[in-house]
Amino acid sequence: MSSHHPIAAARRTVRELIPIRLPQGDAAPLRQILVRMAVALSLLGFAVLVVYLDRDGYRDAASEEPLSLLDCFYYATVSLTTTGYGDITPATPPARLVNVLLITPLRIMFLIVLVGTTIEVLATRSREQWMIARWRRRLQNHTVVIGFGTKGRSAVDTLINGGVDKRRIVVVDPHTEAIQEANALGLGGVVGDGTRTDVLRRAEIEGAERIIVTTYRDDTAVLVTLTARQLNQDATIVVAVREGENIRLLRQSGADVVVPSSDAVGRILGLSTVSPALGVVLEDLLTYGEGLEVAERAVLPREEGKSPRELDDVAVAVVREGEVHSYFDPTVAQLIRGDKVVVVRPAEEKPWAPRPGADSDEDDD
Repeated sequence: MSSHHPIAAARRTVRELIPIRLPQGDAAPLRQILVRMAVALSLLGFAVLVVYLDRDGYRDAASEEPLSLLDCFYYATVSLTTTGYGDITPATPPARLVNVLLITPLRIMFLIVLVGTTIEVLATRSREQWMIARWRRRLQNHTVVIGFGTKGRSAVDTLINGGVDKRRIVVVDPHTEAIQEANALGLGGVVGDGTRTDVLRRAEIEGAERIIVTTYRDDTAVLVTLTARQLNQDATIVVAVREGENIRLLRQSGADVVVPSSDAVGRILGLSTVSPALGVVLEDLLTYGEGLEVAERAVLPREEGKSPRELDDVAVAVVREGEVHSYFDPTVAQLIRGDKVVVVRPAEEKPWAPRPGADSDEDDD
């Protein structure tokens, strides 16, 4: 690919501007193990100090000299680890009493801290890895949302309200707090930079049916789209972009739908200023669960052969073979099997659910 190509230039620009944040999956268990090792070493140091202060009460079978600091380290180590070679032993009653009251409890605590909790951490990690692997094997035709800011949350809410199983939605975001919020909602989550191939693969993006990109910057969105399209040639990629001038670049990068958020908000503001009533209607259409909804549904058998104007719903567009036509387009004057219609209808109906009676019509067919 030529270095003057706009996509190559965008990829180069994004790499220069965006800091790469690595996934943070293994830090917590490692930190726990390091903390427990520090506690174990502290117990060992305390045992060495106790033995050293009472070193005259110990006898070394290989030497008649008093214990050195190294001998105390040696004795404390083999005692706490239960090795117990027997070459250095407590010989006086006070030394034996110290072993009973201090060294033995320290030995038990040492084993619990260093061995027991380490095994627990490793077992917990293995169990989590097994659960994640099983979840990934079952994850197919799901939705990946890259960026869980305001737009990402709104997109997820709309999907869930529209009947999409929240267990089939995976969120990718570089901020741990965002992923924790997604997990609290029952969503899958991956902490990491969505521009990285390894991060997107952790979200099983190769098997995704839909990919929603709602990053904070347009250059980031371009690189995420490029990477996602490279990994998945069939998914529908919908991208939110701040500036309309970047729409063409995103389409070249592989986006199927590009939503210019700044331009869209500006149009709504302008229309609301000229006609407040029109602004209220637009807000109603964009708000889920109240008033009217814009929805896409399949043409029912009883509607085949009819004009879009003759439907019970208010049709505003017809989707035929992946191409969108206005309802008044002569090429879609008669609906055929396989068409889909974009309609305005009451909000209490699910956006992607057929109208009441649709199931019976399809069964009759």
